[in-house]
Order: sequence, then structure tokens, then C-alpha cells
Amino acid sequence: MNPATSDISTDNYIREHTPQLEDTIFTRRQMLVRSGMGFGALSLASLFGINPWDADAAVAQAAAGPLAPKSPHFPVKAKHVIHIFAEGAPSHVDTWDPKPILSQNDGKTIPGHEGLAFGSPFKFTKTGKSGIEVSEVFPKIGQHIDDMAIIRSMWTDIPAHDVAQRYMTTGSPQLPKPSMGSWLVYGLGTENQNMPGFISLGGQPEWRQASFLPGIYQGCNVNYNSKMSLDEVLLNIRSQFSPLERQRRQLDLVHQLNAKHAAALQKDAQLEARIESFEIAFKMQTEATDAFDITKEPQAVRDLYGPNEMGAKMMVARRLVERGVRFVQIAAGGWDNHANLAVGLRNAATNVDGPIAGLMADLKQRGLLDSTLIIWGGEFGRTVVKDRNGNGDPGRDHNGRGFCAWMAGGGIKGGTTYGATDEFGSRAVEGKVHPHDLHATVLALMGFDHTKLTYRYNGRDFRLTDNFGNVVKDIIA
Repeated sequence: MNPATSDISTDNYIREHTPQLEDTIFTRRQMLVRSGMGFGALSLASLFGINPWDADAAVAQAAAGPLAPKSPHFPVKAKHVIHIFAEGAPSHVDTWDPKPILSQNDGKTIPGHEGLAFGSPFKFTKTGKSGIEVSEVFPKIGQHIDDMAIIRSMWTDIPAHDVAQRYMTTGSPQLPKPSMGSWLVYGLGTENQNMPGFISLGGQPEWRQASFLPGIYQGCNVNYNSKMSLDEVLLNIRSQFSPLERQRRQLDLVHQLNAKHAAALQKDAQLEARIESFEIAFKMQTEATDAFDITKEPQAVRDLYGPNEMGAKMMVARRLVERGVRFVQIAAGGWDNHANLAVGLRNAATNVDGPIAGLMADLKQRGLLDSTLIIWGGEFGRTVVKDRNGNGDPGRDHNGRGFCAWMAGGGIKGGTTYGATDEFGSRAVEGKVHPHDLHATVLALMGFDHTKLTYRYNGRDFRLTDNFGNVVKDIIA
């Protein structure tokens, strides 16, 4: 080596590795660039209720697992959600949005519409101290109107069942995104580590999907039927071949092997999710079977919910919430009334009227209604003119421009209505509420700023409300 070259290299090395005054002085922009990732980590820690300066707390939070209870952004009453999804799109003008002018024009043409006006075949009566008008198809739910907030100005983008159902449950019309229940369990964890944080009783898989969130936040579907044995309701929960002690040893071995795999190679998200599902299934063997066993309820309680299967599902929902499950979703369809609406809609309403009223009464007498948010609604509304114009047994076609939803329980200002459709009920015109707005409101009632409950995926931060959403503050107590 040339001695001169060697001297130059040595001088460069010493100069580059000796602290210089200019290294301690940089612009505000340079400081933010250099420290941005650190600020992001601090924000993420606070999102999960972790004190970043408390190393022991951070370790404890990690050891507690992904379903461990977490603190929301701010204190609220609601701790649990029961989402009753009225699949099929209920007609708003026959349920929660009375339109007397539409009835006065029944069978006539009305401005701005093709076809003949279809006045509701059902009567509305002012009910409760609030005097909110309730359709005759909901006589029992109407008894709880002073605990409910009715949103009469919902609207959505595309009135097609699959797309609109996806929008209402995940906040996305097309792309696979995490469902509302998955987001809430991701943000809050769950109070019972022996049960899934999110349980659905029927419904489509995408309504409960975790998508890019870790698989542990996926909704666990239970095809519940009160006439089935518990072993049939919860398939593959109990092992016929291994006692609990041996199962525990097997799972512990799987965890050890997975830790070695992760250390030697990398963590596999699908493998982690599968192991977590095994773990939850193991823990559910005693707790879950008890939760679904409604024969343990007194006869007076069972009578409160009614004799049908929807009543049994509502009772199970209460039992799950009582045991600390964070989010329960119930599919309650039958609302796609293109024809013979007078019979079809009444049947769908009767199916849920007693059970939902029983659920609210039961939660209230147990002191659980204040901490449980109940949500009811479908994916869009219905036209104010007859479908199949002139049909002897008319129904209503799809309408995404106006429909209703309601909420009751935790944090809700009961006995209120919000927003309005036009005089015929064809479109929302006052206080319009989009699914993003509804989701932002649900998150607020559960203690979250919807703009800050995020998950980083594929190089960007995602949230339930996408880049939209305004909280409907007027229905929050």
C-alpha cells in the first residue's frame, strides 16, 4: 500500500469519527426527520395504553397477549357492543321514519319519481315521554323508545346488497378491510381471555373479517340454534382423545416450537393466528359451553325474550356480554321486501320485536344497558314508490339515498331523533349520516378518536373510517 494513501485514509477515518460541532446543530426539519420514527412509536404506545417510559409495564402488556384489555383514548360508559344487523335493507318509511304526506298521495304520481307512491300500510303512534312516532310493527321495542336514538338520515353510495353490507360492516365498498368488530377488539382487547373478543351469530364471513389486522381479531362465528346440543353448536371445541392437561402440554410445546421458528427465521402471521385460535379453542371448552347454555336461565327470563330462535340468540348475546365478550354481532334478516311488503315486513319485524325488547329490558334490570351499546340497522333503505308498478301485493325497490338506524344503551342520548329525509322519505336532506359517520360515532361512544385508531399496513396507516367520518354528537349523552 502506498504510505501516502494510508496516511490519507487514516486521517479521513479519524476526522469522520471525531465529534464535530456542526453535528450538534441542525434545523427543525432535520430534527423531525431524525426523530419521526421515535415519535410514531410513542404515539403507538399511547394508543395501546402503554407508558413508554415504564419498561416493566411494556413487557407486561406484551406478555398479556393481543386480547388483553386496553384503555381507550378517553373514558366512556360503553364497554361492549351488540350489533343487530338487519340484513336485506328494511324500509325506513314503514319502520322509523313516518311520512304522512306519502300516505296522502298513495297510488298517485309524485314529483321527481317514476311510478306510483306507496304509502305505508302501517300506522305510527307517538310513544314514550319523548313522543317519538313508532310503527305498529314494533309495539314492544317501542316501549323502550326513551332509551333509543333514531337516525333518520342515513345514506350510502351503492344500493346493492353485497356492496352495501360490506360498507356497513367494514367501511369499505370493495376492498377487503377489517370489520367494525375487529377494529374495536384491536383497540380495546377483551375482558375475558377465555373467550374470543368478537363473536358473530350467523352472517357473512366478510362482516367479521380481520383482513390485514392480526388474525386473533377475526370474529368467531357460531351457528347457534337452541335446539342443537352444545357439542354441535361449538364444533371441535372438546377433544375426544386428549384430556385438558395433555392438551395444555401440547399447546405449550407448539408455543415453544413457534418461538424457536420465529427466532431462527421470522414470525409468520398466519401461523401465529392459527396457534392463537388453538389457544382460544382450548380456553373455550368450559367457559363458552356455559355461555351458550340458555337452559340455565330461569323460565321468567326465557319468557322475556320469547320462544323463537331470535329470542334465544338475543339471550346468548346478553350472556356473552355478561362474560366480557367485547363485540357480538347478530344477523337478523328478512327485510328484502320487493313484493308483498305488508306481510313480509311485518313478519321480519315480529321476529325481532319481542327479542330486542327483551334484550333491552334484561340488560337494563341487570345494570348492563349503560355499558352496552346496541346498534340496529340494515345496509340501505327502500323506494317510496311501488316496486313492480301496479302489482297487487306491492313492495319497495332498493334506495341508498335515505334510510334509518338506531342505537341504544351506553352513552346514547335516549328519546331523540336525528336528521331527516324529504317530505316523501326518498332521500336524506338534513344531518346526512354516511356509514363512515356512523362508524366514527360508534368509535366515539367506545372511547376512540376514529382518526387515531390506526393500523399500519402496506406502507400506510389504515382506519375504519378511511379518510372520512364525522361523529354525530347530537345523539351522544
